[in-house]
Amino acid sequence: MWKQFLGKLPRKSSKSDPSPVSAHAHSGGNAATSLNGNRISSGNVVPSRFTTVKRTASAIFPSSVVTSIEPLLLFKDVSNAEKKNLFICKLNLCCVIFDFSDPNKNPAEKDMKRQALIDLIEYIDAGSSRFTESMISASCKMFSSNLFRAFPSNTRSGIAGGETEEEEPLFEPAWSHLQLVYDLLLKFIESSSLAVKIGKKYVDHSFILRLLHLFDSEDPRERECLKAILHRIYGKFMVHRPFIRKVVSNIFYQFVFETERHNGIAELLEVFGSVISGFALPLKEEHKMFLWRVLIPLHRPKTLGVYHQQLTYCLTQYIEKEPQLATSVISGLLRYWPVTNSQKEIMFLSEMEEILEITNEVETQKCLLPLFQRIAYCIKSFHFQSIFGDNEDNKIFLVVKVAERALFLLNNDHVISLASRNRQTIMPLLLPALERNIRSHWNLPVLNLTRNVKKMLCEMDGELYLACENNYEQEELEQKTAEEQRRRTWERLETTAVFQPLTISMPALVTPAIVPPVVAALS
Repeated sequence: MWKQFLGKLPRKSSKSDPSPVSAHAHSGGNAATSLNGNRISSGNVVPSRFTTVKRTASAIFPSSVVTSIEPLLLFKDVSNAEKKNLFICKLNLCCVIFDFSDPNKNPAEKDMKRQALIDLIEYIDAGSSRFTESMISASCKMFSSNLFRAFPSNTRSGIAGGETEEEEPLFEPAWSHLQLVYDLLLKFIESSSLAVKIGKKYVDHSFILRLLHLFDSEDPRERECLKAILHRIYGKFMVHRPFIRKVVSNIFYQFVFETERHNGIAELLEVFGSVISGFALPLKEEHKMFLWRVLIPLHRPKTLGVYHQQLTYCLTQYIEKEPQLATSVISGLLRYWPVTNSQKEIMFLSEMEEILEITNEVETQKCLLPLFQRIAYCIKSFHFQSIFGDNEDNKIFLVVKVAERALFLLNNDHVISLASRNRQTIMPLLLPALERNIRSHWNLPVLNLTRNVKKMLCEMDGELYLACENNYEQEELEQKTAEEQRRRTWERLETTAVFQPLTISMPALVTPAIVPPVVAALS
């Protein structure tokens, strides 16, 4: 069995071999995979496939490099001159893909590949010599063969069941090998033996594009590995940074405005949180456009809870870099503010609190009125959402109240200080909402918090509070008077309509006669 498996590995090709063909064999005799990662079904592997592998090897690896070194040897057992050739032979061995849906299929060959991957990781860790171009090319070929693949169309992509409905993640059955490949790729990118000038030829736009598409994987372990690798690629290959930002922006655009389904939004935002923190000042117009066109619209999807923490971090990084952007961020939140989704509204209130804590008063003044109008609207909200969860064997029942979270926001020291300095504008907005809660809200904790906030405003400026209260009472009285007058007017109209007979003659609708054209001409 081992001889048959090793016979699939690339060997030195003859001069009579024709042009190369981009294909390699799959073990197990079930499928073949091309270099672009697309699986094509086939029958059992026939001997003609072996010649295809040889042609591929002769095209990618010069015949002077590919030798007949036994790939099962350890690096310590060969001389330094032969280690590079052994490195390429082990990479060729690892290009063979196995079927992991059946754990009993090819166990010996799978273990052989696993050991080869471990040996490659240890070799890169040692960092004994710089990578040659043939070694870099063979490495990228192996990464492409193992990692780049199309996900089935029937997999879950994103949280389709709602913001709070968490589903069990789907784990990749081949993870025992994929994890080693990802570890090898990470160490390969990080290694000082990889020259950027040569590496960028193989870690090119096509490689990065297919790597970014893997972020839609259902397996959270794979997305964690991809997150670390993307961060290292962005840091090492500066020439690829604009392309990475463009592709990630396109992923976000498609998610927000088309599908609202993607598994890796949180991980991509986490990477970009580190990227934003490294932006030089003053910020380029391109980076500001990313904030306005990508990050702020990401508040729109209903699955915001999956990536809300990472998104908030990105926005706060922008404000810390350039405080003048706080007005745009607050205005953007107000534009996408939910009005019927109570859980999402609570996320917005939490995010607004974090933003206000790092925003200076000069920028807050520009949007003070619409901001506290929205907070006042939230204070008198009756919306709530029930959330069920499991804590071992106990069921947890939680009622999420928008009004309660808005009142907690007003207890923040920074917000209290902001309200105190701008009380002439803020107090007339808040007091009607507080009074309405005290008179008609259904929830006892909300009533208690409302009384505490009312007491705080009264202590802040008693005279202004009494003036606002009198204005509110006057407005309430005028509103009741207007409603009563409107009710009486309608009653009078209804009474008049009941006793007034219908004596007005209505003009009858007469349909004009249609004369045929021939008759009309004769007349």
